[in-house]
Amino acid sequence: MNLFKERIESRADWGGVFRSVQAFSPLVEYILNKENLPSEKIETLTPGTNAVFRSGEYVIKIFAPAESGLDQTDDLKTELFALKRANETGVAAPKLVASGVVEDKYRFAYMITEYIEGAEFSEAVKSMSGEEKIAAARRLRTATDKMNTPCKPFNGIDVINDKGRYRRWDKRYSDKFKAERLEYIKSRNFGEKVFCHGDLCGDNILLTPQGELCIIDFADAVLAPPVYEHALVAIELFELDPALLRGYFGGISAGELTKICFDGLLLHDFGGDIVAEHIGKPADFLNLKALRNRLERKIELALRSHTDA
Repeated sequence: MNLFKERIESRADWGGVFRSVQAFSPLVEYILNKENLPSEKIETLTPGTNAVFRSGEYVIKIFAPAESGLDQTDDLKTELFALKRANETGVAAPKLVASGVVEDKYRFAYMITEYIEGAEFSEAVKSMSGEEKIAAARRLRTATDKMNTPCKPFNGIDVINDKGRYRRWDKRYSDKFKAERLEYIKSRNFGEKVFCHGDLCGDNILLTPQGELCIIDFADAVLAPPVYEHALVAIELFELDPALLRGYFGGISAGELTKICFDGLLLHDFGGDIVAEHIGKPADFLNLKALRNRLERKIELALRSHTDA
């Protein structure tokens, strides 16, 4: 077969084509036919690393082939495990319809899920009142409490000791800061590891027309302490919005929330980027104390503004 015509020899090649409906339509149509599913108009959806398309009631995710330099084997295994687990534990997530491999110009692994109609959380929240934000955040906490429970190992990732997960901290932070971070996460007991989605950003949570929250894209799921999940929810997803924080964390104190966010960010491989985007310039943080102090001030202001309101 030669359904896919483009050349992929690097990450840049993949980045230039993975959103293209024209390039992937023949492959998507073949996959749907192979799985005895109807083919309708094909359109692109918000992508992460892989190519994601919608056709009628289905979402087709095509994983980057080996030639792209992106090894997506673990991502596929993780998503298949995580979706099955979500469906079994009652977490609102798309149902898995099919998965497989197509041997074409390149070897393309794929999975098909049901399409969920809904607004991305980051957009939906813009028009919510304070009470609506609190209610939405409570629903999300119900979902994460179901997810963040012990389970068997499923992808072999060690969030503390895998050196490949340090790269987002390596680019812009001082040697002193990086050394302190490693010493901190390797010497501290963060408690039991549980299943964590790992990337609960605004794109990965949908608010359906019925008001339900649906969680998608489990490719970054890992076994990790619960703070790994909660820190990103507070800092990246909620952007320290006071009403959302109160809905999700209840009447938590600034000190308690600071500890959760501090520990979770230092553990997370996205943590370095999130600090730079939401907390301050990496050059401002010569040591962990500087980061913790800045984080605590921001959280105190956020919680105080909700109390004052």
